[in-house]
Amino acid sequence: MYTTVNEDGVLNNYAAEPKMYYAEYPAIWQQRKYVIQGIFATLIVTTLVLVAFSVS
Repeated sequence: MYTTVNEDGVLNNYAAEPKMYYAEYPAIWQQRKYVIQGIFATLIVTTLVLVAFSVS
């Protein structure tokens, strides 16, 4: 833990910063998985909106 002390003796604690890393570009199979997830999410949201309009 990183701690500093000011001139009045008050402690200031700082969280440890994680090591930074660069994200890697997703592989083609991951991209396809994201597309399928997006399609299912769109279908679910569309269904919920249509049900809400039909009920009200």
